[in-house]
Amino acid sequence: MSDELPQPLDVIAVGAHPDDVEIACGGTLCKLVRQGYRVGVVDLTDGEPTPASPGPEVRMAEAKKAAEILGVQVRETLDLPNRRLFDDFEARVALAKVFRRYRPSVVLGIAGKTPMASPDHWQAMQITDAAVFYSRLCKWDETFDNLPVHTISKQVWYPLGFQSLVLPQGGGSFVVDISETLETKLEAIRAYQTQFPPGKERVFRLVEGQNTLYGTSAGFVAGELFITATTLGADDLVKTVLPGDSLTAPRS
Repeated sequence: MSDELPQPLDVIAVGAHPDDVEIACGGTLCKLVRQGYRVGVVDLTDGEPTPASPGPEVRMAEAKKAAEILGVQVRETLDLPNRRLFDDFEARVALAKVFRRYRPSVVLGIAGKTPMASPDHWQAMQITDAAVFYSRLCKWDETFDNLPVHTISKQVWYPLGFQSLVLPQGGGSFVVDISETLETKLEAIRAYQTQFPPGKERVFRLVEGQNTLYGTSAGFVAGELFITATTLGADDLVKTVLPGDSLTAPRS
């Protein structure tokens, strides 16, 4: 089976619907690709039905265009139901199969609930957490189509509930500099024309404002916030707290 597996991905970002990852961490995904990493996106549902879309074919075409704009190498959409997404065994296994097939080192998933927005997001968080665990379990081969066991090194969450000032709890938080990829991120979100017509321009102001706030707080023009599932660690305090171009040689 291993000879048939695709080339591994360094990072997989999981969303409940097409456009989730673009809104929350599209700038980071674009930056990772530019840095030479192999990046994938997994949408648990196709987002249909949705009020302004004529059908799943249009939504999938928008998702494909958005992925091309960001430059991600792989995008997969699972056959799970929009609006009726629940954390159940079948959903966990379906996502864990993707992890076993593409063997990522890092998985990005939704952090916490999104008040006043789709409850699918909270379910997606739980499905992703479980699938990360399921991916590494041995003695269960028949459940996962005999795909090899794969241990994911790190799990990181991205907040999607932009209408709340309360951040989900985790092992630590950090901001990724997306100063050079913010415009590309916004372009990728605009690819979803059925979801963000001119009447929803406030969404772009909200996203840009949030990214500006996160970035400015860390000394960047724009940034995206992430929360680690486990405690962050460091073996060099200076390199951790100072950007690379701010470092000086150690004093003797």
